[in-house]
Amino acid sequence: MKLRQYLYDSRTMRYRKAGFDFLGLLAGVFKVVLVSLSLFIVAYFILAAFLSTDAEKRLSREIRAYERLWPALQEREAMLGESIRALETKDDGIYRIVFRNDAPNVDPIGTMDIFFGADTVSENGIVDYTSAKTARLTRQAAMVEDAFEKIYSTLAEKGGDIPPMSLPVKDISYPQIGASVGSRRNPILGADVRHNGLDFIVPRGTPVYAPADGMVEKVRQGSKGDGNVVVLSHPGGYTTRFCHLSEMKVKDGQKVRKGQVIGTTGMSGDAFAPHLHYEVLLEGRPLNPANCIFASVSPEEYSNMLYMSVYTKESMD
Repeated sequence: MKLRQYLYDSRTMRYRKAGFDFLGLLAGVFKVVLVSLSLFIVAYFILAAFLSTDAEKRLSREIRAYERLWPALQEREAMLGESIRALETKDDGIYRIVFRNDAPNVDPIGTMDIFFGADTVSENGIVDYTSAKTARLTRQAAMVEDAFEKIYSTLAEKGGDIPPMSLPVKDISYPQIGASVGSRRNPILGADVRHNGLDFIVPRGTPVYAPADGMVEKVRQGSKGDGNVVVLSHPGGYTTRFCHLSEMKVKDGQKVRKGQVIGTTGMSGDAFAPHLHYEVLLEGRPLNPANCIFASVSPEEYSNMLYMSVYTKESMD
């Protein structure tokens, strides 16, 4: 027997038969769907927070590996960049000074695109790439060294003149190298000015040596500017200037030999602190003295000296 449903009508205060409520059914279905969907979303985020797929796990491991690798790559890139710039500066300077010509435009390193051309780079790939480049650079360095030996031999046989290649001060290391040629901040003027020499930061009274055979062109005493100055002339049109001296131990017209003491360092003239301001000129044109000292020190020490001379932004005079 089918039971009938009745509803109480509050207006008439009587019971009546219940009819089909389509809107109520629709509202109920909507509520059920909304609650189910909400529960599904909540469950998904809870599961996603604690459970990961194999692909997500692999990507997470790669991200952590890259995070550990990235600082080392930055350091390697910076070191390579500084070495490349130092080598380029040295190569260009030597060619211009010795051969009076521009160096060949050859990039032995190539580009660093291997590190950025793919989504993933394995550690083995970096090691293999670095090893190959190192071997190539070693071979090219040997070729360059052999070429320079032949060139110097040829110049010596023909009586060719090379610039002064010795340090004007002894027992100096790269932390004592100051600013080289270029625009540098003058500590006295407080502005950027042209700096035509290389600063050697040494104590007052340090002996200064002739970097090559030559003749004393000028000895000048002064209380302003470059202070006490000695100028030497060398074969081939080369000239060296030594500024801010404390003592001058030579006189005009005197012949000097390589390694002879010509004075002592000080801070005469407009000097910020005791040091030697050293210039090398070719027919009156300033050269970078940092390119004329590589024959007096080891390659490692020269690289450090070159770095200090380039990146020291403030001169001592």
